[in-house]
Amino acid sequence: MVEKPEVLAIVPARGGSKSIPRKNIRPLAGHPLLAYSIAVGLQAVSVTRVIVSTDDEEIADIARGYGADVPFLRPSELATDTTPDLPVFQHALGWLESEEGYRPDVVVQLRPTSPVRPPDCVDKAVRILLANPDADSVRGVVPSGQNPYKMWRISETERLEPLLKDGYDEPYNMPRQELPQTYWQTGHIDAIRPATIKEKDSMSGDVILPLILDPSYTVDIDTLRDWKRTEWMILHGDLDFVRPKLGPRLLPDKIKLVVLDFDGVLTDNRVWVDADGRELVAAHRGDGWGIAQLKELGIEIVVLSRETDPVVAARCQKLGLPFVQGLTNKVETLQQMMVERGIDPANALYLGNDVNDLPCFPVVAYAVAVADAHPEVIVRADRVLNQPGGHGAVRELCDLLIKRMKEKEE
Repeated sequence: MVEKPEVLAIVPARGGSKSIPRKNIRPLAGHPLLAYSIAVGLQAVSVTRVIVSTDDEEIADIARGYGADVPFLRPSELATDTTPDLPVFQHALGWLESEEGYRPDVVVQLRPTSPVRPPDCVDKAVRILLANPDADSVRGVVPSGQNPYKMWRISETERLEPLLKDGYDEPYNMPRQELPQTYWQTGHIDAIRPATIKEKDSMSGDVILPLILDPSYTVDIDTLRDWKRTEWMILHGDLDFVRPKLGPRLLPDKIKLVVLDFDGVLTDNRVWVDADGRELVAAHRGDGWGIAQLKELGIEIVVLSRETDPVVAARCQKLGLPFVQGLTNKVETLQQMMVERGIDPANALYLGNDVNDLPCFPVVAYAVAVADAHPEVIVRADRVLNQPGGHGAVRELCDLLIKRMKEKEE
């Protein structure tokens, strides 16, 4: 019997990201960013072990919660903005060998910044590497969107010069179809022989084979704009890719009941108190128009609040919303409300912002969090809005539901 190769998947996830603070554990469509890379490693048939290399205790705890092994914390000097991949992987392999006697046959790099991966990309890369003994590594690539043969550089004399010639006469004037196909490397997958890392001091080596991926999966999160685009792909796209376990639920086709928390949802969670103890809160006028439109479409909207405050009553009466306040058990009230109104939980949605809303999330079909919700709420919500509470979050949700209803009618 042929022994199965030992394939180690490493997810590098340092704690000090500057472009997007705490990027690796920031919730992306309901899960920390690094959870997507952990998930693709765990589901790959060829992978025998998944570890996360991090310098951060919080990242380590979250990684373990998603099923990865974190046998060590890497030194802080290997977790700077300018630290390349090579010393990080040399440290991991060196630690595993010296402390555990562990020596993998293949090392797979799964960068968190490319979370949308085809389900079979890891196994394909490993298979290509093992089938080619002379290869040092396999790297994921996609056809380049712009052919470099048509690109230019500006010389010191400020003249345009072609970036590439490679035996072609005026390639920049040639039809695209007559130029060589070029490829752009992605961060989806690298399969590497350990000897390449340890002995050749390289993450790729000399003989690099391609794994050509569908360019639809091209994602490299470096900015918040990249983040929003990727989140849209995950929530609304139709790509087949590996999701973390217990992924976000889909928005039901029909919503009949929307339940809103008050503080931090209809308000910005701040309160002004005068000398007599009277309270004032800030709300968003746009919420009222969105609520009115939903009500016209026959959707019931109710407010549940833990606080007992005249402000809750005043604002809800202004919006024409039924409300229940002073609640110590929101779940019991919510369940009773759905029974009394004859509403199936499969057609109910809850919008919250803090941990006391969490027990209501599994009671309904879809749970939504405002943009500035508590981190635990963001992780467990099915959808995170772009707007914070009291700044148009409710209006954003209303517009989303109205658009969804119109799409279903067409």
